[in-house]
Amino acid sequence: MELIQIETARKTPAPKPEWLKARAPGGENYHDLKRLARSLGLHTVCESAHCPNIGECWQHKTATFMMLGNTCTRRCGFCAVPKGRPDAIDFDEPRRVAEAVAILGLKHAVITSVNRDDDIIGGAKAFAMVIDEIRKQAAGCQVEVLIPDFQGKPEAIQIVVDARPEVLNHNTESVPRLYRVVRSGARYERTLRLLEYAKELNPKGVTKSGVMVGLGEETSELLDVFRDLAKVNCDILTIGQYLRPSKDHLPMARIYAPQEFAELKTEALKMGFRHVESGPLVRSSYHAHEQAASTGLTMLV
Repeated sequence: MELIQIETARKTPAPKPEWLKARAPGGENYHDLKRLARSLGLHTVCESAHCPNIGECWQHKTATFMMLGNTCTRRCGFCAVPKGRPDAIDFDEPRRVAEAVAILGLKHAVITSVNRDDDIIGGAKAFAMVIDEIRKQAAGCQVEVLIPDFQGKPEAIQIVVDARPEVLNHNTESVPRLYRVVRSGARYERTLRLLEYAKELNPKGVTKSGVMVGLGEETSELLDVFRDLAKVNCDILTIGQYLRPSKDHLPMARIYAPQEFAELKTEALKMGFRHVESGPLVRSSYHAHEQAASTGLTMLV
């Protein structure tokens, strides 16, 4: 009996639609910012999380600095930031971040971090320190912090809020049904309580949160999340397409069309948000300066 070998054809990935294509990074400002970050021993979430907007933002001298190292203590299914056991917190890092902000002449700085469940209070103190350092080294610069959940510890949240950032951001990321696979170690109710507590501590402060779409959620679930965020008086909402960083991360369930993002924005604005940024390539820090100013609670400088 003669065996016949059948060659299976390789599946060619479907090409990305035009609205999901971003320009390759380049240009003088891009390379200058990259050299600056390296010289000061800093990380940017733009690089670590493989953000598609890195070329556009860096060319305009806008970057989101990531503190507390480049190793996260959690293993979220969507995130490209390296996971593992981090080194001890470097408490000189806030000074170096502020130095970079001053050198770049930023008017609106965005600072985030990995999760540091090994030293929650230390992580919160580092955020307070960087806000203070930016005030000293780059007077007039508005500060937006994108913080982890600090496991819901009120003391840690208060440390950051007491430092008075212009914008306090904590991302919701997905709908409650998908939290176990999308946000390892996080809790949906904890996220809502963090945003609510921040507003209680500083009613005049701007709060912000972001959601990804394309992970298998239903539209009704998204709208429920928007309502929950509106109930805790969240000021700014960002909505963007989830893009799979690698085959080791959660698959993309579907791609939303630009019209769908427009419809989600319309529905969210009806719920009372001061600003909604919604689009395929939208990320938390994308057009952050303009988002904050549009609330009327911070200045466009």
